[in-house]
Amino acid sequence: MANLPNCPKCNSEYTYEDGINFVCPECAHEWSQEEEVQEDGMIIKDANGNLLQDGDTVTVIKDLKVKGSSSTLKQGTKVKGIRLVEGDHNIDCKIDGFGAMKLKSEFVKKI
Repeated sequence: MANLPNCPKCNSEYTYEDGINFVCPECAHEWSQEEEVQEDGMIIKDANGNLLQDGDTVTVIKDLKVKGSSSTLKQGTKVKGIRLVEGDHNIDCKIDGFGAMKLKSEFVKKI
């Protein structure tokens, strides 16, 4: 049996290969072998599947309600100099007019 990597999401040792992808049967996380080659533990992609890195500039792809505020973050808002973090909201940033925020990568696209 081949020496397969542990799941990057839940660290399960029961991963298996499915074509060109690895699959975790415990949390259903799928990742490609190309992603496994990267040294960085976090692999965060935007809504279009582009790989994000610290310092990238992104735009918001839909209107987002800001928790604890009556205002919304409008579609097309440009966010410069993002910082990637672990967690559900995996982008830390500062947005003009809003201040420090956390965003989910699924609601942004790389410029």
